Amino acid sequence: MLEMRPDCERCGRDLPADASGAFICSFECSFCEDCNDNHLKSICPNCGGALMPRPVRSAELVAKFPASTVRKYHA
Repeated sequence: MLEMRPDCERCGRDLPADASGAFICSFECSFCEDCNDNHLKSICPNCGGALMPRPVRSAELVAKFPASTVRKYHA
């Protein structure tokens, strides 16, 4: 099961598990759509892997399987 990290590692924007607009690599590094499109160009800055759209978890499943609360953004 995906960790569903709660924030963009580049800018800190919230990335709700039940909303689209998040991009992840195979290590689950997580970035918002704006950072991916305007800065990262679909390449993870941490591992060099491809960034792909993260699946959306329905609100019903988020209630049963909560997303991570550990934030990765460090100002």
